[in-house]
Amino acid sequence: MNATSALSSASAQPRPMPDIASQAPSHSTPLSWVGMENIALPLQLAGQSLSAQADIGVDLITAQARGIHMSRLYLALQELPQQTLDVPSLRQLLQRCISSQDGLAQQALVNLRGELLLKRPALLSDLHGYKIYPVQIRARQQPWGFQVELGVTITYSSTCPCSAALARQLIQQRFSADFTGEDLPHQQVLDWLGTSAGIVATPHSQRSFASLSVRLNEDTCELPLLALIERAEASLGTAVQTAVKRADEQAFALANGQNLMFCEDAARRLHQALLQMPGHAAFKLKVVHAESLHAHDAVARSRHNWS
Repeated sequence: MNATSALSSASAQPRPMPDIASQAPSHSTPLSWVGMENIALPLQLAGQSLSAQADIGVDLITAQARGIHMSRLYLALQELPQQTLDVPSLRQLLQRCISSQDGLAQQALVNLRGELLLKRPALLSDLHGYKIYPVQIRARQQPWGFQVELGVTITYSSTCPCSAALARQLIQQRFSADFTGEDLPHQQVLDWLGTSAGIVATPHSQRSFASLSVRLNEDTCELPLLALIERAEASLGTAVQTAVKRADEQAFALANGQNLMFCEDAARRLHQALLQMPGHAAFKLKVVHAESLHAHDAVARSRHNWS
């Protein structure tokens, strides 16, 4: 048989491909997590399309295995975009991940990150625009239970109460200096209040951020991200706007004036709002006021039943 004939014969009878992962490891250390991160994934959540990145993995408990069946995790994840994302679909995904490992694993975790794009109306006018809400969904299946956590970041405006009080004091002082001893008619006072000469100081406000995380009850089926956003923004009263007319901008100025907040105030408002929200067993939150007066941020945190 010549070389060409021998090569053709070998090609007709292919050998099994090598499976390096099935070989025995050089040591017997179990691993708490093995998987993949930053997998691009389109998702359907609450009627919205979500461009997400996914981390998915399992533990490796079998000392005799060099590695897990990683491609099986990827293939299981690809079924998630085919359905509306909810708690049962996440549970099913993780159970499939564990069973796909043929006894190598007993825990699985998936972490989904993306930006939810929501249409938001103006405060008074018929305008509207779109806002991005960074969201995170984290699910874990363990031998002793299944757990889902939701996270979202809310952007809002915060006006400093101390700055507002100091500004009012300066306005009072200017009023006293301009009209000492005078008996003023109503219209003259009204005209003075409408000038920059009268309103000599304004309080400072800043764009602020609230990062919320909730751990869902075991009997919860939906992922209540929209309800979480709505409740948080309602409790703060000054969610940032999209398209506005002057009437909307004036209404926003009024909302800020009626919702003066230190970071401590914002954290307490959100804490009370989450306490009254059904469907979750625990939560934690962090607020950041990106100071316009200082070169640093003011931060407050709170938690309930979170360990």
